[in-house]
Amino acid sequence: MGDSPLRICVIGDELTAGMGDARGLGWVGRVIARTPTEEPAFVAQLAVPHENTTELSARWETETQRRFTPMADNRLVLGLGATDLEEGLSLARSRLNLANILDGASSNRIACFVVGPPPRTDLDADTLAALSDAFADVCHRRHIPYVETFAPLRAHEQWHADVAASDGVHPGQAGYGLLAWLVLHNGWHSWLGLPEAG
Repeated sequence: MGDSPLRICVIGDELTAGMGDARGLGWVGRVIARTPTEEPAFVAQLAVPHENTTELSARWETETQRRFTPMADNRLVLGLGATDLEEGLSLARSRLNLANILDGASSNRIACFVVGPPPRTDLDADTLAALSDAFADVCHRRHIPYVETFAPLRAHEQWHADVAASDGVHPGQAGYGLLAWLVLHNGWHSWLGLPEAG
């Protein structure tokens, strides 16, 4: 991080806002609570419910420019959902949309961290796995951290029980806790230049 103040914009769908969490923390709040920084970080959660990657690609720069400053260590976290599948976007289009965001951020010297879509009972599992794999490939080609959430939670009983107890799509406290654990243990601290979580 260096000596510059840390500014993090978290952009994505309603999962980045913690929808369904009775504590109102979501995975973002839980992750930030376990991120020790010398100076308080500015964290903006910029969620739009049911947003696909085409819409995300169209708004990310305008939204973040208002919150970033050349004097800060600007960071962009993308929480990707599965709306692309609901709306019939092709894998090629989803890949291109993500690539455009990451390349645009890179050209502006904004470091990125990407969190993939978790399992959903209302969508075909293999199709969602393919979407997550496509997102992962785009990130890996650019050496950008990607947190795979689908594969670890695909057969996770607590995740499925938590989602089933909610609305069948969004998790509750336990599910968001699982997402936060995956983020914290898959490169979050090293991305920020901090000691790894214990």
